[in-house]
Amino acid sequence: MTLIELVAVLIAVCVAVPVSRRLGFGSVLGYLTAGIVIGPFGLSLVDDGDHILHIAEFGVVLLLFIIGLELQPSRLRALRRSVFGLGAAQVLVTSTLIYAAALAAGQRQAVAIVVGLALALSSTAFVLQILAEKKELVTRHGRSSFAILLFQDLAVIPILALIPVLSSAKHGDGHPLVDGLVAIVAIAALIAGGRYLLRPAFRLVAARGGTEIFTAAALLVVIGAALLMEAAGVSMALGAFLAGVLLAESEFRHQLEAEIEPFKGLLLGLFFVAVGMTANLELLLQRPGELLGITIGLLTLKGLTLYGLGRSFGLPGSTSVRIAFLLPQGGEFAFVILGIAVGAGVMDRPLADFLIMVVTLSMLATPFLVTAGERLGRRPVSDEGGRPYDSVETDDHKVVIAGMGRFGQVVARLLHVRRIPFTAIEADATHVDFIRRFNASIYYGNIADPDMLRAARVDKADAFVVAVNDMNAAVRVIETLKSHYPRLKIFARARDRHSAHRFADLGVDYIIRENFVSSLELGRAVLEEIGDSAEVASRTMRRFREADERLLRTEHAVFHEKRGFEQSVEAAWQELEGLFEADEQETAQPPDAEKRGP
Repeated sequence: MTLIELVAVLIAVCVAVPVSRRLGFGSVLGYLTAGIVIGPFGLSLVDDGDHILHIAEFGVVLLLFIIGLELQPSRLRALRRSVFGLGAAQVLVTSTLIYAAALAAGQRQAVAIVVGLALALSSTAFVLQILAEKKELVTRHGRSSFAILLFQDLAVIPILALIPVLSSAKHGDGHPLVDGLVAIVAIAALIAGGRYLLRPAFRLVAARGGTEIFTAAALLVVIGAALLMEAAGVSMALGAFLAGVLLAESEFRHQLEAEIEPFKGLLLGLFFVAVGMTANLELLLQRPGELLGITIGLLTLKGLTLYGLGRSFGLPGSTSVRIAFLLPQGGEFAFVILGIAVGAGVMDRPLADFLIMVVTLSMLATPFLVTAGERLGRRPVSDEGGRPYDSVETDDHKVVIAGMGRFGQVVARLLHVRRIPFTAIEADATHVDFIRRFNASIYYGNIADPDMLRAARVDKADAFVVAVNDMNAAVRVIETLKSHYPRLKIFARARDRHSAHRFADLGVDYIIRENFVSSLELGRAVLEEIGDSAEVASRTMRRFREADERLLRTEHAVFHEKRGFEQSVEAAWQELEGLFEADEQETAQPPDAEKRGP
């Protein structure tokens, strides 16, 4: 790659990736678009996409090393049923169906296997980004989707290891049994060496070398493991993955991840750019009907399979629908698998180009499918376990609590100590079933539903406590309360200053910021520990709280005017600085100065 070509790649990436993210398509499509624009089917600024692709494949190796580092046994144990049950079933069933379709279309068995396995995988980058942006990772469909994606990431390793075997079988090279034994010996040697040598070696490097030496050692481990596997006729990515797994529970895991991440991100981005350069856009003009037909067929087949498996594993209909619309696209690992299959001679380039376009089109359809899934997945009953909301029958209470997480539970216990009757509404069925064991008046339901609030006899309550974790849900319930019960006193927990301002806009009577009071108490304890008297520490804490609450009120007055908001913050912090200067003068006086007076 020449310097001019490198500049062209960097400019294209810096423009296309932010635009793609802004439009909600994720960074992968941004990289692909950048490659298409500057590649031979675009502006022809870079001609040799295959050469760049060969270099950038090392980004995939680094990605697998990072996945191995994050694969802690405790994480797998917690999700074992979803990962090795639902996730394994999805890969097995989907790949088998696509394999059968490829055979029916006249493909050779080795090609059909690669096609089935490659297209069975979904886009981890796309789906996790969407779930994170929508704050749905902790929902039922979010957890199930994550488990499926985790198994798919694990499945990439044996898939990549299988491709060289298919290649040797196709060309008649070597003996499968001998090749398998060589691979097993190489894997065993890597595991043994990693178990007994890696940690002591990294301890030595960390103690004697600098940061740059540690980075070099990390890259050496990844490259060495990859080369060992390649020499044994196995995928380089498998070696990197095993090296990551061996270091997953070491004390160097986080530092290794931090050192490798920049190289991984850069090279993986370059890999997707190279895939875009090699994408055959002429196919869109030559075979548009075939491309769209197979893309729709892939989305339909995977969506129906995901829905059926979700239902068979006991997931409610709404959750299964959301998963079916979240995960039917092809994934970024399809580009990796297809590219390696072409390099190994298992698959011809024209077929790989066609399938790459299918995967790209399916990824482009993902944001629209997610929106459709949200609409179809809505239901009047909960998404947790598929059971209907409880019928609320209560009349004797002074307080209603919305949300019985850790915050709401403390409020409930305090009321219980004073024998003050309360009613709690919680949207998590597991919380409800657990807390009911203690004879608490708790009901399972949608806290923002006016009918649920009416059934909870909110009109009979003296106070309503909003303690839900989702701030958007909190806003909805406050709006409902203000609309139907304008005289009700509302007490709300805010996550941060921004949500506190939003609650203040809605007229909440009492707002407390999450962790603010506990942070003040901890700060007071720290001041005492490092030498302040209890009186000085308490006075400092009290002054800080008063100043910060004044700042919050000042901020809210200009919250919707950005420039005035910034100016008020600066002025308020100057005031706070003056308060502490005054406090320093007070504490510098003799101990009995205040008693004597001026």
